[in-house]
Amino acid sequence: MKKNIVNIEPTVKTPAVLLDPDGIIKICGRAIDESRTDFSDQVITWLDNYLLNPARTTTVTIALEYLNSFNSIILTALLKKLLILKHNTKMLEIKWYVEEGDDDLLERSQYISQTIGYPIEYILTDNIKTCY
Repeated sequence: MKKNIVNIEPTVKTPAVLLDPDGIIKICGRAIDESRTDFSDQVITWLDNYLLNPARTTTVTIALEYLNSFNSIILTALLKKLLILKHNTKMLEIKWYVEEGDDDLLERSQYISQTIGYPIEYILTDNIKTCY
């Protein structure tokens, strides 16, 4: 099955997502939807297919204005799936942009890093919207 680039436009409740088989995954915007939707299923399906033949280096970039508890669970599950890359001699980089002063989101992202047992590079910014 040929992998395609998936570009999901943001909504008021869901982030923009770019899934590129060249190893680029971007999640940007607001993640406040409270239901499992076609949106999350589409991302999971793409990721499952990507992991069958991943790029040498996969870079995940996250820049969220808001992340609720439900979406934290989904994001954690997605990042855990990507950990298979380190067992296949592939490189995984996770970069998370956090707006300066947003201690809640920084703590949530640090908790996710601890939960998955993998380091995340945090990049502080004065305006999260300029990151996507």
